[in-house]
Amino acid sequence: MPTPGPLLRVQDVWKSYEGMTPDAAVHVLNGISFDVNRGESVAIVGPSGSGKSTLLNIIGTLDSPSRGKVFLENRDLSILDERQIAEVRNFRIGFVFQAHHLLPQCTVLENVMIPTLATPQADWRQIAQERALQLLDRVGLRSRLNHRPGQLSGGERQRVAVVRALINQPQLLLADEPTGALDSKASEELSQLLVDLNAEGKVTLMIVTHATSLANRMKRILRLTDGRISDSTF
Repeated sequence: MPTPGPLLRVQDVWKSYEGMTPDAAVHVLNGISFDVNRGESVAIVGPSGSGKSTLLNIIGTLDSPSRGKVFLENRDLSILDERQIAEVRNFRIGFVFQAHHLLPQCTVLENVMIPTLATPQADWRQIAQERALQLLDRVGLRSRLNHRPGQLSGGERQRVAVVRALINQPQLLLADEPTGALDSKASEELSQLLVDLNAEGKVTLMIVTHATSLANRMKRILRLTDGRISDSTF
């Protein structure tokens, strides 16, 4: 049964990086607060260096805020131990980056199944493999199961990365410039896939992007400027 309240709550998050002197510290995020409800699609936009990827990494537990808190399903991520954080990363949050990060020596199916290796239950891995086949069919890659990344186009590699991010049925999918390295056709196909997955209720979606066309497909746009955020809801 879903936890009451927003899926994600970002509460007064600040992020600074130390310089050679206190005066040289770099302040990236200045008191960011917002909620994301289940099933929403959200774009994070803003100029280069505005802290978009930093914010996404903090939400995804890849980085820690200097101050403030992030709650996922009402759990304060800052108080979790390493085992609990690993569980959140593997089963609650999916990641898609501009670089697909597929293992070149592994097949498409093997790459998709990598997140399931941390699960000791053999029955879950069997269920996950069936899910992998369904998802790869959904993204038009069922015929590519035994291909390696070097045998795929850029758009196909990103679709594999999306399936890998979804294999453990995360509540939240975080995508950092997922279309940034793709040509216009592949970018359009991947954008439509992400929108469709969100519309079908499979995942809550947060995307960092410079692509106006992709941002405008989201239900909300969060704009980061000078470390502060403004919110547009459509």
